[in-house]
Amino acid sequence: MTETPDLAGLQRRLADFAAARDWGQYHTPKNLVTALGVEAAELAEIFQWLTPEQSARVMDDEGAAHRVRDEVADVLAYLLQFCAVLGVDPLAALSDKIDRNEGRFPVT
Repeated sequence: MTETPDLAGLQRRLADFAAARDWGQYHTPKNLVTALGVEAAELAEIFQWLTPEQSARVMDDEGAAHRVRDEVADVLAYLLQFCAVLGVDPLAALSDKIDRNEGRFPVT
């Protein structure tokens, strides 16, 4: 079993990949967030016409599962690149948001 890479390591790999291809000039916040939206839409497209029951079983079909994993990877890659360009720590941002939501939506 392969070890799960850490977030910082993945961000470095993405930055190195883009730098080797001189893509940094295109990786502006506007372009990255636009690409993120496109990839999120491609992920949503897989589920667009599925019933709730079919969507819950989408990973049972290897072809669909492969598409889901690829689109999740694309969404995460653009999100991590976006965060790197703007200096946002995505894990800290998520933790802070969960903290705020716990205050906004207390258990009743």
